[in-house]
Amino acid sequence: MQESTNAIKRRRECRSCGYRFTTFERCEDPIEVLKSDGTTQPFDRNKLMVGLMRATSKRDIDLPQLNALIDDIELELRGGTRTAVSSHDIGDMVLKRLEKLDKVAYIRFASVYRDFQDIDEFLSELDKLR
Repeated sequence: MQESTNAIKRRRECRSCGYRFTTFERCEDPIEVLKSDGTTQPFDRNKLMVGLMRATSKRDIDLPQLNALIDDIELELRGGTRTAVSSHDIGDMVLKRLEKLDKVAYIRFASVYRDFQDIDEFLSELDKLR
């Protein structure tokens, strides 16, 4: 499995059996995500990865590209002075990057993120992409 570029790679060896393994370490600055229902939860890149994998299913987008997209979002979040960000802002950050990466994945993600209720909302989003 390819790990993101903003992680530190460590090679270790078990002293009792001699098995060698690799770990990846990343910064733990907590970023709180403010959900639309008013609750907060820690930023979880794995949760974001699951959503992106659904949106990019059967598209020509590989795991390193998705990791790079999440790294870029995480870098932007950690680069600011805020310690909390709304889930809406994160969704917008994802859409901005998916629009450049793959238009079909963009529409898939937008349909869930923006909770399209009918075909008119879907067509409206498609018109924006044209």
